[in-house]
Amino acid sequence: MTQVSDTPARTRAQITERTFRTDPWWNRGRVVATLLTVWVAYATFRVLTGHWYYVPADHYLTPFYSPCVSGECVPGSSSLGHWIPAIPPIIPYAFVSLPFVLGFRLTCYYYRGAYYRAFWRSPSACAVREPHAKYSGETKLPLIAFNLHRFFFYMAIVISVLNTYDMVQAFRGPNGSFGIGLGSLIIGVNVVLLWAYTLSCHTCRHITGGRLKNFSKHPVRYWFWTQISKLNKRHMQLAWTTLTTLMLTDLYIMLVAANAFPDPRFFN
Repeated sequence: MTQVSDTPARTRAQITERTFRTDPWWNRGRVVATLLTVWVAYATFRVLTGHWYYVPADHYLTPFYSPCVSGECVPGSSSLGHWIPAIPPIIPYAFVSLPFVLGFRLTCYYYRGAYYRAFWRSPSACAVREPHAKYSGETKLPLIAFNLHRFFFYMAIVISVLNTYDMVQAFRGPNGSFGIGLGSLIIGVNVVLLWAYTLSCHTCRHITGGRLKNFSKHPVRYWFWTQISKLNKRHMQLAWTTLTTLMLTDLYIMLVAANAFPDPRFFN
């Protein structure tokens, strides 16, 4: 005779506690929220200032204003020329690149996880109950737009090339020939780290070897994939490091441009 099981239907565990974790799990979200808020506030202030973004004598251009294509850009700062005669002060001078830079950062896989937890509490931490009643993932607006990350990556490559050009210009002395100043080194370190962050992107790793079924038949792509994979392990660290170097580079150029102190020159 067949026996009917009295086992109840499987349901979600009815746990009233928010979490059984005993460590201070909430600190991470608070720290991330604070740091991101400070950075966004500083960056917003700087891109809307419209002053102290270029040092003519040393050819230093802050990445927050690159490329500077407005007709109001100071002489020498417009490497791509003046595209429009003038723009209202509320519009950043680097309006060409900033939407793509922000789009690349906002849709970054790491940053999404960071600010989901820090601001949206979705969830606040691992093994912590989510306070939201429903979760639709990234299938609806506005979160479905995060699928554009790959296209933002392509534009980030172009912007990194522009940053590299600005770095080359920063290694010109007052007379136009090769020279090195403290600002040159700061800008150079920032650009190298920005390249590392961009290339460590998960999208870049997928593009180089994500669809390969047989690595032995594609040795070149496999080599690139292995190198990108090494960088990808440091993607989180590079994400925070580049935020720091971007702020420090901009702050240094702002102080030099405002004549707070002269740029120390090591050569020419």
